[in-house]
Amino acid sequence: MLWQHGWPKLMGFAERMDSFADPIGLGPTFSLILIVFAEVLCSLLVVLGLWTRVALVPLIIGMSVIAFLVKSGEPFAEKELAVVYLCAFIALLFTGSGRFSVDRISFK
Repeated sequence: MLWQHGWPKLMGFAERMDSFADPIGLGPTFSLILIVFAEVLCSLLVVLGLWTRVALVPLIIGMSVIAFLVKSGEPFAEKELAVVYLCAFIALLFTGSGRFSVDRISFK
């Protein structure tokens, strides 16, 4: 999520700022800020295993909005990747960060 989706959005922020999708009416710039926050910062926290369950909430919300609002009228093949990410994030929400996460090492 971080390298394939979040990083390109972060690097091309200025170009995408005015034309980004605005599915819930917050404005394209604020919608882009929210999804970059989820895809970059929250993905990094999940990779590190730091505050994993809290970091998964914005990712789950973002993938839900993409799958069910942004791509609502498109065939399933177009929204399949967002649904796969959504299922993986929900599974991680229930299972937690794992044995070798920063949370487990530092907070035991």
